Amino acid sequence: MAELAALWIVRHGESTANVAATEAESTGAELIGLTHRDADVPLSPTGEQQARATGRWLAELPPRRRPDVAVVSPYLRAVRTAELALDGTGIPVSRDERLRDRELGVLDGLTGHGVARRFPDEAQRRARLGKFYYRPPGGESWTDVALRLRGLLGDLRRDHAGQRVLLFGHDALVFLLRYLVEGLTEAELLALTGQHVIANCSVTGWSADADGRLVPDVFNDVTHLHRQGARPTREDEVHAEPV
Repeated sequence: MAELAALWIVRHGESTANVAATEAESTGAELIGLTHRDADVPLSPTGEQQARATGRWLAELPPRRRPDVAVVSPYLRAVRTAELALDGTGIPVSRDERLRDRELGVLDGLTGHGVARRFPDEAQRRARLGKFYYRPPGGESWTDVALRLRGLLGDLRRDHAGQRVLLFGHDALVFLLRYLVEGLTEAELLALTGQHVIANCSVTGWSADADGRLVPDVFNDVTHLHRQGARPTREDEVHAEPV
């Protein structure tokens, strides 16, 4: 199958849920106290500034490096990031539900402390199965998300062969795209997740080499935010990870 010329993924800008989750985790609360369903969480003011700064980065790219098309998670925080970043670029945009964030099922809205207190059996099951394969009741494992991303990558390679594709999504997707595109093992993927927190509006990307294979050229990069005067943030998504 033909390969893409380049692929990028931008994590959405800081959301109000990122801020609430960080505060809840730091205070030992069990609930994050969200007022929106996950799909409807908006950007924070800082997130909007980050998205506009990302737009200025895109505007500065030379024509040979500009994305030909953008594909966006349908979740509001990603949609709004894409709207602000792509404003005035003329880059065609579509939404794809396969780029949505990982679904947490019964653990949705809980902090790691809340999971340990309210679902101790699930905390133990996750510890036994490991982060990669654990699926919360009503939710998704990382392998479930990888499966939908495999389908998306296949469609992108078929429909946009030889083109440069820009994705807007969520932190778990950044890690899992590295897993899929670079052929990482479970151990290599988990080592990455243990060493890095994906920054809001960070850029991760791959370019085709001389043999047409995608190779990494940037990971979790926020240089454009510093250059454009936007404050970088590295808050996790709503954690729901037992402590």
